[in-house]
Amino acid sequence: MSADVLLSCLDRVKRTGPGSWSARCPAHDDKSPSLTIREKDDGIVLVRCQAECDTNDVLGAVGLTFSDLYPPRVVDHRVKPERRPFPAADVLRAVAFEALVVSAAATMLANGQPLGAADRDRLIVAASRIQAALTAAGVNRHG
Repeated sequence: MSADVLLSCLDRVKRTGPGSWSARCPAHDDKSPSLTIREKDDGIVLVRCQAECDTNDVLGAVGLTFSDLYPPRVVDHRVKPERRPFPAADVLRAVAFEALVVSAAATMLANGQPLGAADRDRLIVAASRIQAALTAAGVNRHG
């Protein structure tokens, strides 16, 4: 993804230099731009809220994930891919956010409120992401 995708989701975007911008943070009631965005030469997009909002919350507020901050990888099928584990704290934060989505859907259903198509679709994404985290961690679903 290029920074343009993220920038198109934000308010009061202002270029602050080559490959860098500021904008209002979508994760909190931001009166003045406190979010900094930078696109590195290798295509990786860096995001930081000066009010210390969690990056997952910032991305989630605009419907993006951490994987959206990285350019697509070119896979050379002749070379065995290198496996790099994710930092446990990052995985737990991501799973916690997806669990919050599941909890919100469960609360709606428990209160007799039907889930709309968009809510059902987001619930399926949350379940898929939780399962992907378990698989990446090597946790067997049945034991």
